[in-house]
Amino acid sequence: MLTRLTALALSLLACACSSSGTAPDGPHASGASAAVALEASQTRPLAVGQMAPDASILSADGQHVRLSERLSRAPTLLVVYRGGWCPYCTAHLAELARIEKDLTGMGLQILAVSPDRPELLAQEGYAKGAEFNYELLSDQNIELARAFGLAFQVDEPTVELYRGYGIDLQQASGRPHQVLPVPAVYMIDASGKIRFAHANPDYRERLDGAAVLAAARTMMGG
Repeated sequence: MLTRLTALALSLLACACSSSGTAPDGPHASGASAAVALEASQTRPLAVGQMAPDASILSADGQHVRLSERLSRAPTLLVVYRGGWCPYCTAHLAELARIEKDLTGMGLQILAVSPDRPELLAQEGYAKGAEFNYELLSDQNIELARAFGLAFQVDEPTVELYRGYGIDLQQASGRPHQVLPVPAVYMIDASGKIRFAHANPDYRERLDGAAVLAAARTMMGG
């Protein structure tokens, strides 16, 4: 697991989100119509053996992308993260950048998806201090996060706390929702089947590079 950031401000800034409100979409369902969970602990992420659902997402230049089309290109490491404002996410993306050549050398493509709007992805990328070539994609409509069972509603106290640190979730996504995904790592083979899945409601717990490489080698038979 990545070393936890110890600064109190960062911990508060990236605090876990929960809600005591009402889910906006009714009972949990499968696919793109899946409901947004009331809190991170109530999400129901897709598991190993299931087929990856399709979803409409956006490239950094604002072009519509079908996840199914991207997955058809090569075995895929799909990383779902909360946004470039989250220090745990940027640290995780930077760690992936350090093992990117090992992963692509096995024949994997890397896709990293967050609710951030395309313009934010295009500005600089979020693996600050690390060069990387993998693709950042926008799930600003939360379609992919819902389809994978990762989406949860952020409660108003947390939204206000974030604003106090200069973070506006609606401004980041460019949409009126206040929904985030549970961070997740999926390995998806060429047939679209999920071969490895890791999703933890505790946003601070991330899969380290060694574990990602081990999962990739297992899937790729190396």
